[in-house]
Amino acid sequence: MESQVRGGTRWKRFAVVMVPSVAATAAIGVALAQGALAASFSVSGQEFKVKAGKLVGYDMNQYGSIDSGKSLKGEDENHPVSVSAFRHATITDMCQSVVTPIPFLNKSVTLKLTAGDKGTDVVADQIYIDVAQLDSTQAEFSNINIGVAAGSGGDNIPKPKSDERASAFGFAQQADKAVLSNVEQTAWATTAGTFKLANLHMGLTMGSGKGIECY
Repeated sequence: MESQVRGGTRWKRFAVVMVPSVAATAAIGVALAQGALAASFSVSGQEFKVKAGKLVGYDMNQYGSIDSGKSLKGEDENHPVSVSAFRHATITDMCQSVVTPIPFLNKSVTLKLTAGDKGTDVVADQIYIDVAQLDSTQAEFSNINIGVAAGSGGDNIPKPKSDERASAFGFAQQADKAVLSNVEQTAWATTAGTFKLANLHMGLTMGSGKGIECY
């Protein structure tokens, strides 16, 4: 039977492509919301957006590194990033969105995840955020130490990930606490030992841009 066509879109074919990945993402999201899994988010060849009303992180280690992956054309690419690592962090009003092209439709679809927006914060332990760009209306650091070697410091300071290319001679900074307000950032990857998402909501929307993505 020929798939139904509406406005040039073969919706059965679209469903075949999208449903398995959406179902897997939803299952992982539910497990994360229940605190059952370690978390790892990465999008090959694409940045994703993260927005937060406030991020409070403890025992921060920030350093430069390189993320590698595949571009949308399947080519190897390297991306310079600033890795922000925290032993423990709470996030208020978190939003994460990624845009995925659909070549045979010549369109795109945005997956957006929100959590921590109903009075209970998102909580993460041993979290690493590989950031390409970050904006914040206010950033406050307590007991900051600038210009240290990546991975040095006390036992509570997260060390660079074992699979990460962090230069032993690279610039880094550490702080006991960091408070960032009204955060907008683009990132290549986020990993955490645990990531508990309160009031998790995920949705797919055709298109991209302001009003569809997080910002």
